[in-house]
Amino acid sequence: MSSPKQQAWPKWLRDDGSVVACTEKVKVMTENFDELKQIAQDALEDGLLMEVSEEQMREALHKLVDQLVNPYQQNHTHSSNK
Repeated sequence: MSSPKQQAWPKWLRDDGSVVACTEKVKVMTENFDELKQIAQDALEDGLLMEVSEEQMREALHKLVDQLVNPYQQNHTHSSNK
């Protein structure tokens, strides 16, 4: 398994464009995304070792992210009637 270099994550922004500056919140976001990246990397490498197409693995990972649900969303921008 490869050891990917440390990721510099973006500045986290609120919906109004203001920066999330709380050190503890930024720390939690960094830890979460570091973990997600490692899990996704592991899944990609496992798929490749099992001879799954890299293109298909990347498409599946993108689709997984696209299917995440925001349980806190007040006004649904995506209609379930599409």
